[in-house]
Amino acid sequence: MRLREAGYWLAGVGAVAILGQGARAGLGSSYMVPLDHDAIQYAKAPVDDPVARLQRKLDAGKATLQYDDEFGYLRSVLRELKVPLSSQVLVFSKTSFQAPRIAPRTPRALYFNDSSTVGFVRTGEVLELAVQDPRQGTIFYTLDQERASRPHFDRRDICLQCHQSGATLGVPGMMVRSVVPDRNGMPLMSLGGYITDHRSALKDRWGGWYVTGKSGDQEHMGNAVVGNAAEDDRLPVSAGTRNLSDLGKFIDTGAYLAPHSDIVALMTLEHQTQMWNLMTRVGWEARMAMYENNAINKSLGEPEGQVRESTAHRIDAAVEELLEYVFFAGEAKLAQPVKGTSGFQADFERGGRQDSNGRGLRQFDLATRMFRYPCSFMIETEAFDAMPEVVKSRLYGRMQTVLEGRGGAKFAYLSEGQRRDIREIIGGVKPGLSPYWYDK
Repeated sequence: MRLREAGYWLAGVGAVAILGQGARAGLGSSYMVPLDHDAIQYAKAPVDDPVARLQRKLDAGKATLQYDDEFGYLRSVLRELKVPLSSQVLVFSKTSFQAPRIAPRTPRALYFNDSSTVGFVRTGEVLELAVQDPRQGTIFYTLDQERASRPHFDRRDICLQCHQSGATLGVPGMMVRSVVPDRNGMPLMSLGGYITDHRSALKDRWGGWYVTGKSGDQEHMGNAVVGNAAEDDRLPVSAGTRNLSDLGKFIDTGAYLAPHSDIVALMTLEHQTQMWNLMTRVGWEARMAMYENNAINKSLGEPEGQVRESTAHRIDAAVEELLEYVFFAGEAKLAQPVKGTSGFQADFERGGRQDSNGRGLRQFDLATRMFRYPCSFMIETEAFDAMPEVVKSRLYGRMQTVLEGRGGAKFAYLSEGQRRDIREIIGGVKPGLSPYWYDK
């Protein structure tokens, strides 16, 4: 098959076919959640996300943003949102609404923590921000990159043109997309692409991204472009595109806040983006289900809080999908160890809670799997805690069943020791579990 040069990619990401992880059946495979549903009200309900909180501080004179001529407000925004510089990853495919400014020589930089992602484009007019509201899910903002006496973050629901799809489970969300780029960074749509997370094989990851760090002989799609779209029929992945310690042969690293696009940071971003989407989708599914459940109960003169069988089935199915992701079911195993090049791993591990034995869910393994204890660190986040009670009671109950060894064949990969460790860690890092978690 010959590759055909793609036309201009309007809005960056909307037109590429989704393969791999995005092809999975399940939540969001075809259904788009109605954002104006009475139980959701995405555009109208108040938000309390990290950017909204920062804007309130700016308006009250309790915080300021410092501007510099090279990076605009980037450094200051990262500092205020507590996003580490070591989290920097670089994407050179034209997968942003600022696509004309993005290319292999001028990649877009992304920085992230558990609740915020900040995008920076050289000479770009705005910073791009996606943040997690505990109740309303992912909210999108921009900040003008011109010096202003009163900087203001503008909400951008127009981003949903690309950021609400099957790839985001039908809710406003985030994704890490792997594409086949040409030498200008244009995705070659004839070869499709992948939405990647911890279940994706490394060979399908990071097309259109720069990757620094060691992965041994394990192939990935990073750091490579198709040189001649009219003649070449595959991405030239080779030993020369792996195990890079710096990106000096590709870009001017001094034009960015850090010289890295760390492989461990990329793996972490992949995991948490789909976890963001799942928490939003499962929470919204439960809110819609209970709204409709209560309306039926009212019409029949039955108690409002009584959960109908069809409602329970709908919520349980959503919870089960989240449960599998929390415990890394289907995780792609590492054939060889992975090692990053920045301080991201240390910064990330320091940010988590630990139990009395010094164990935590943010501790990496990176030899055969991603984390030492296969349970998502995202259960420590505000967004997780803000999910509806009807979700948390069911999810914690199922988590306990799995950790007692009664979760069924799909969780057989968890050893007795892993289950014991995870159970003890969760008990140590999650206060207030008594309504859901029963000591044995």
